[in-house]
Amino acid sequence: MKDRKTIIVSNRLPVRVEIKDEEWNYHQSEGGLATGLGSMFKEGNNVWIGWPGASIPDQRIRQIITRDFRAQHLYPVMLSPEEIEHYYDGFSNDTLWPLFHYFPSYANYDPEDWEYYQAVNQKFADAVLDIAEPGDIIWIQDYQLMLVPEMVRRANPGVTVGFFQHIPFPSYEVFRLLPWRDALLKGLMGADLIGFHTFDDVRHFMSAAMRIANTQSNANEIVLDDRSVVVDAFPMGIDYEKYRDNVLNSKTKRNEHKLHQLMGDKKLMIAIDRLDYSKGIPQRLEAFELFLRDNPQFREQVIFLQLVVPSRDTVKQYATLKEEINRLVSEINAKYGSLSWQPIHYFYRSFPIEMLSALYASADIALVTPVRDGMNLVCKEYIASRLDKTGVLILSEMAGASKELYEALQINPTDKQAVAAAIREALLMPEAEQIRRMEALQQTVERFNIHHWVSNFMEKLNEVKHKQEQLSTRIITPQFEQHIKSQYDSATQRLIFLDYDGTLMPFHDDPLKVAPDEDLINLLKDLYEDEHNKVVVISGRKKETLEQWIGYLPIDIIAEHGAWFRKNGGSWELANDLSKDWKHEFYPLLKQFEMRTPGSFVEEKDYSLAWHYRRVDKAWGEVRAKEMINNLKYAAADLGLQLLEGNKVIEIKSANINKGNAAKEWLKQYPADFIVTIGDDQTDEDTFKAMPEGAFTIKVGAGISSATYYLKNPAEVRSFLRRLIDRDSRRHEDEGITTSLIKN
Repeated sequence: MKDRKTIIVSNRLPVRVEIKDEEWNYHQSEGGLATGLGSMFKEGNNVWIGWPGASIPDQRIRQIITRDFRAQHLYPVMLSPEEIEHYYDGFSNDTLWPLFHYFPSYANYDPEDWEYYQAVNQKFADAVLDIAEPGDIIWIQDYQLMLVPEMVRRANPGVTVGFFQHIPFPSYEVFRLLPWRDALLKGLMGADLIGFHTFDDVRHFMSAAMRIANTQSNANEIVLDDRSVVVDAFPMGIDYEKYRDNVLNSKTKRNEHKLHQLMGDKKLMIAIDRLDYSKGIPQRLEAFELFLRDNPQFREQVIFLQLVVPSRDTVKQYATLKEEINRLVSEINAKYGSLSWQPIHYFYRSFPIEMLSALYASADIALVTPVRDGMNLVCKEYIASRLDKTGVLILSEMAGASKELYEALQINPTDKQAVAAAIREALLMPEAEQIRRMEALQQTVERFNIHHWVSNFMEKLNEVKHKQEQLSTRIITPQFEQHIKSQYDSATQRLIFLDYDGTLMPFHDDPLKVAPDEDLINLLKDLYEDEHNKVVVISGRKKETLEQWIGYLPIDIIAEHGAWFRKNGGSWELANDLSKDWKHEFYPLLKQFEMRTPGSFVEEKDYSLAWHYRRVDKAWGEVRAKEMINNLKYAAADLGLQLLEGNKVIEIKSANINKGNAAKEWLKQYPADFIVTIGDDQTDEDTFKAMPEGAFTIKVGAGISSATYYLKNPAEVRSFLRRLIDRDSRRHEDEGITTSLIKN
């Protein structure tokens, strides 16, 4: 096998092709992503997969261009004009872009665009799978490819996948507007590590995953059936040295000299944006007009240069925005300009890097005021270009960069008065204060540069994968499967402890709708009909419920976590001399939580109380559960009670009662040479810990546990048990289920 490689996947390649009259030229991208990953994909066997920037219908030209690209470690994904229209212009930029930037009224929910988005994402996934080898790292970039992680993992479960989103991730309330929200979340969770620019984005994604996809989470980790997904913030930087050195370029110096001649002793304020409604350009112009109105002493003392890079101006919203900008610039210049002074110099075109660097180096003030932005690198480019350490950055608090650049003058971009006041403050700021702020900003931008961003993400991805290898999925080998089977077959006395909810049966929003199905009853019958087996269902359920569901079976049942037990279909017995006097004190308290939390309810058992919140909004339920624990834990401890956190349930019971103590009684009475116990939540940890050495302890679902092995879900539990007893296994096993155990 070759040395492992990194496969970078993005919508566009760092090199684009332009075709005209069967002639073509290649152009290097100057974007931050191309700069940051430019050196990585050229190392070793690393490659970059993406669209080359043009449709190439001619097969001969396509083959030549593909050959040229591959010589540079670039693998082009060819897209038709229809695919570009629907996948890129349509779903990516008419649906996801406006919604993720909090402009839901601009979003277009076209099912045909969605179909193309899925198809093109599959095209990218296929391109990855064509070249991916064991051990490779796949790093997928941005919102155009949100389905690719899951598509790749579905075909290659053991692959290492990272995903980074460069635009904001919206709040749950906005994201839930998407008709295809579940599929997009599932797509992203195919990655091992999901990265965003800011913690706000992480928080929004975690909320959406929890409330829409119903995932379990621990801090910034999402727990899936067979593995965990880490979600973290990685603020993207720039190539600091490149922008610093560009200022010393001879072309830049000539441009800078021309700017100084043009400006004279006037102050220069710049803003550089792509044409987009998220950039806040009209609001910025209106704030500048307000500044001129309220500060007449600065008229003819400052020039505002607004550069707008053309983008999608044939689309209605963008064309309207362009017209609005033109109108505002004309009105402000007409109202405040003179024969010798024009307040706003407006350019609607791209500038070469040497001119941009000259603007950065010459500008006394940089206005970066998007109404929503993932990061915004213009502000960092401005900072890196300030060799004399003067200059003032006015920065929107809605830009991701604001979470790092604290020394900038931060403003709400929709507050015109605040922006106007910041312009005034910047113009009046003493040079010493400018230098103090700029030195601090430069230290931050230089330290957290683009190379730091790349290495930080890749180190975290390797760390996550290493943790998965230690704690996560291990597909059981045929040899190990045979080992368990041989232990089972050779045993003369077997003890089989089985939890019920989440282990034998999947959870349901209504706890009373989890009665055993025919397949489970048949499985239990097959287990207890073997005279060498002692089958014990050990549950937190009320004895009345368990009696109704499985009481007619000649198996042992432990109810209420060990308060009640019944052997071989006999009568129910109380485990200890227990008191229930405490219930009258706690029952009203739990009822208060029920009344304050729609969807929750209190269940009264003989010797315990349970507050269920499975039907409550997930985030709200977690808050209420923590509140209950904080409010009641000390009072419970004083009375010798325990608050037990189950799966969407908080239970109060005697601290002396737990599944582990109950299981120990069976271990004493039934010496066994084969023991297996299977459970899914915190209440089963006591059982796992009570087991002797050599017992097989199995937790259902990933997560930290004292169990030795893991199964994914109740379906795999049944499959596993069928493998042990080896009866009608083909008939009972769910198609496609692999018995995978996770070594702890």
